[in-house]
Amino acid sequence: MNKKIFAAVAIAAAAGVAYSFIGTTPGGEAGFAQAEPPRGTQIVQVTLPATLSETARMGQRAFDAKCASCHGPNAAGQTGIAPPLIHKIYEPGHHADLSFVMAARRGVRSHHWPFGDMPPVEGVTDADVKMIVRYIREVQQANGIF
Repeated sequence: MNKKIFAAVAIAAAAGVAYSFIGTTPGGEAGFAQAEPPRGTQIVQVTLPATLSETARMGQRAFDAKCASCHGPNAAGQTGIAPPLIHKIYEPGHHADLSFVMAARRGVRSHHWPFGDMPPVEGVTDADVKMIVRYIREVQQANGIF
């Protein structure tokens, strides 16, 4: 009886190891797991709202000037560089608007993502960050993040 249990456990373990190495190709065909996308690849797909408020448009310009080099165009994140801000982790109920202000002011220790610490953002005022947050919130809403 013990030999049967041992054999079943060994088979299950082997199946688990095999499963971890097998994935699907972008076309959905069975194959080997895909390598991580190249550094700087957009992490999430972002749908832009049809219109942005005037404050959000100003925030978009500030975001493009101060944040997009790390967080990517439209806050979609970049593989190996910085996380997407258009993500449920950054919804208002989890990261209040003030958390963005504090992050820009003081920097942030890595806690949700494996990108490392974020340094303070030089040359951006609290008013700039508030406009950037308005932009991020409007884009989040267009992507079903409330």
